[in-house]
Amino acid sequence: MAATVVRYLRSVGAPTAAERAVDALPRPHLRAVREDERAPVDTAEFRRVLGHFATGVTVVTAPAPGPAAATTADQAPAPAPAPSLDPEPGGSGPAGFACQSFASLSLDPPLVSFMVARTSTTWPRIARAGVFCVNVLGADQGPLCRAFAVSGADKFAGVAYDAAPVTGSPRLAGVPAWVDCTVHAVHTGGDHLIVVGRVEALGAEPGAAPPLLFHRGAFGDFTPRA
Repeated sequence: MAATVVRYLRSVGAPTAAERAVDALPRPHLRAVREDERAPVDTAEFRRVLGHFATGVTVVTAPAPGPAAATTADQAPAPAPAPSLDPEPGGSGPAGFACQSFASLSLDPPLVSFMVARTSTTWPRIARAGVFCVNVLGADQGPLCRAFAVSGADKFAGVAYDAAPVTGSPRLAGVPAWVDCTVHAVHTGGDHLIVVGRVEALGAEPGAAPPLLFHRGAFGDFTPRA
């Protein structure tokens, strides 16, 4: 039947489906922000003004690919510096980056958030792990923050850490507080991603040092008023 239909169409001069020219659909225009959507704000001025808002400083870490090396509550943390397996980006070792955009988000369920640039080479490794640990830095840990702020370096070289109890993400030695999380959701926010984590475990050192603060491009600490 089909062959008969094709022969008839050809006999009357009608093009068949195979002979009919098909115009390709126009490709969609991919974009992030249209020019008419951009706010009339100079980026340097944006940074300068927002720099007046003081923040805490953290290091967000994720475990090396493979089975998480989580510890149980009654296991002692490893006292010696853990070996660094591979420099970032894209290696077999753990991942981590300095982050000042960490914040608590929800009490029930317990959620936290942080923002990361969409150009980050560390974020894809954290996303693949699906878990992370937020290490809240103390006032004396500015050098540690600088080490994790360098792109492409072996960030864990000489850094002591153990495994966070649930996810196995690196929990850095000497931090005042830590929050162990699984990735709950990821949202787009302009040139950044908004990462929401569900808290699985957390802890703080009693009598810990005051937090490390970042304000107008410089580190500082917190002194409570009398």
